[in-house]
Amino acid sequence: MNHDTEQRRTAAFFDLDKTIIATSSAAAFSRPFYAGGLISRGAVLRSAYAHFLYMVGSADADQTERMRAHLSSMVTGWPVDQVSSIVAETLHQYIDPYVYSEAVELIAGHHAAGRDVVIVSASGSELVEPIAAVLGADHAIATRMEISGGKYTGQIDFYAYGENKALAITELARSAGYDLEGSYAYSDSITDAPMLEVVGHSFAVNPDRTLRRLAAERGWGVLTFNRPIALSPRLSPRTSVLTIVAVAAAAIVVAAVCRSIRVHRSSLPLPKGGKQG
Repeated sequence: MNHDTEQRRTAAFFDLDKTIIATSSAAAFSRPFYAGGLISRGAVLRSAYAHFLYMVGSADADQTERMRAHLSSMVTGWPVDQVSSIVAETLHQYIDPYVYSEAVELIAGHHAAGRDVVIVSASGSELVEPIAAVLGADHAIATRMEISGGKYTGQIDFYAYGENKALAITELARSAGYDLEGSYAYSDSITDAPMLEVVGHSFAVNPDRTLRRLAAERGWGVLTFNRPIALSPRLSPRTSVLTIVAVAAAAIVVAAVCRSIRVHRSSLPLPKGGKQG
């Protein structure tokens, strides 16, 4: 490798949900949005069910697209300043997120090696950017909703999902001067294959079955993260802001699923060899 190549900047690109955080960040915020009057109780339960499908890996591409459309419709008319206020209050007053300690160590390691860290998530920028700041990331790539008159129109300016993640990474690399061949990427989902393919060092984290198979075919690394911990003991005091979201979302999911199971068991015969999902 020549001297010029050695001096080129590199970066580490991290998916957020189930790669850094042991939950879905978007679904996790359904409770504070409900408390703030932005969504109904029914919407909270629908978000909980979507979160359940996501966490058990049962949300396929079509279901994911339907969830995207549902979320887009749900936020139509929300005042942007109210959303930002709720997110800020939730971060500082209620949430001390549990993140994978392995991810925190990787982020620190990349920074120590002189690499920028970029969080790349399909969740909205109003959610992703504060979390990225807490994690000490240098940049965030996230979904951007269209805004008019201080409110969300329901239209999406940029959907950070699938191939769009790879396009955004390539664009950022061009503007920031990153050498993608020397850069790293981490994700848990097959939908992020395009993101993993644009860098020279790719890692599947707690991968779904399809991504695990692709990782084996491509020779990508496979990592297992299983130690979620509170951020506050490991980072500066200003970062002690992200915990209860994961717990709250999990509680909503468990309650909703358990209620559904009780209702169906009391009124329907048990399925024989049926497959949930």
